[in-house]
Amino acid sequence: MNAIAFAIILMLVLLFMKVPVWLSVIAGTASYFFLNPAVTSMILAQRLASSVQGLTLLAVPFFVCAGIFMNSSGVSKRIMDLCELLTGHMWGGLAQVNVMLSTLMGGLSGSNLADAAMEAKLLVPPMERNGMSKAFSSVVTAASAMITPIIPPGIAMILCGSLANVSIGKLFISGIGVGILLCVGEMICVSMIAHKRDYKPTRTQDEKLSGKKVALVIRSAILPMCLPIIIIGGVRLGAFTATEAGAVAVLYSIFLGLFYRELNLEKIIKGLKETVISTAGIMLIIGAASALSWVLTKERIPQTLTELILQISPNKYAFLLLMNVFLLLCGMFLEGNAIMIILVPLLFPIAMEYGINEIQFLMVIIFNVSIGCMTPPMGTLMFVVCNETGCKLKDFIKESVPFFVVLIIELLMLTFIPVLTTGLVTLFG
Repeated sequence: MNAIAFAIILMLVLLFMKVPVWLSVIAGTASYFFLNPAVTSMILAQRLASSVQGLTLLAVPFFVCAGIFMNSSGVSKRIMDLCELLTGHMWGGLAQVNVMLSTLMGGLSGSNLADAAMEAKLLVPPMERNGMSKAFSSVVTAASAMITPIIPPGIAMILCGSLANVSIGKLFISGIGVGILLCVGEMICVSMIAHKRDYKPTRTQDEKLSGKKVALVIRSAILPMCLPIIIIGGVRLGAFTATEAGAVAVLYSIFLGLFYRELNLEKIIKGLKETVISTAGIMLIIGAASALSWVLTKERIPQTLTELILQISPNKYAFLLLMNVFLLLCGMFLEGNAIMIILVPLLFPIAMEYGINEIQFLMVIIFNVSIGCMTPPMGTLMFVVCNETGCKLKDFIKESVPFFVVLIIELLMLTFIPVLTTGLVTLFG
């Protein structure tokens, strides 16, 4: 037990020191084998290698590659024009466009950090020119980027589904409902703040758009918006698996880039290099997680934790509340992938003992992790956006309070109203 305690402490210390997640987890796991000579270190190598050979995980490089090509193909600008058409008449104007853009781009990019960096450059300057404060513009950008990993095909859903051996296709379906709920909540929050501060719409109710302009905007956005429909529809109809859907997404993104004449050989080669680097990092994390899970299982940590929690939590709702508090605290200090890697294998068996729906449980975890990406002092979204916009951290934190209120309310709704996460899965399952 001393070996496993040292391994976990070492891993957490390295994570707090901002050592890469995969290296922190592997270092902690390797120390267990070093301190426990009775267990052959060959198991560590086997787990690192075998865990990344699953067919399902092929979806990761495909979707990463598709997202990179989409961002290089002029898709973002076309979808932003559609968002402005849909929300430009609302209070908050470009702030509403910001939230809607993240919701629609979530099905294309799959990466919240990439989405946040793109929108910080694309939307924050015009938001400021329209009279909105830098802090408000930055917070809206970070908060809206939280929607990205929840809308399919978010990488977080692929990672969670692999760790818990749960259908990734069902998580994709659930993510649509949860993502729309988050989008609506943030748009209401933006509208309330906009009314209070007089952040006017980008166009008035009386200002009519020409039919020609509407048709042009919709026509430009039709092809990009077909991708999420193709992915989700294809998986649920059985036309292809989640992995094959990733390959389809890559081919479709290349087609769009060539069709719009904005993707050339140089951009394709650069995109493939970025894909290799991003995928390598994700696969190292998954391999490290598998090795850590083996160690935890051997030491009977999940079983011991299950027995302890079953004793102190009278029902599943008490367990979910405790888990939410714990995950929110973890999100303040740890990176999202690290949280999922460490806690999904530990908490999933406990949730099953309580009879909690597996889709609801994993979506609650993903939602918690998304909140953590924006939570000080270590929120990655907060740092990425503030770095791009030049916003002071203290101003960002102060401005983010109303959004955190909305996020906590929606987290409680997902916790106590299972149909919000399982309804679409039941309907289309």
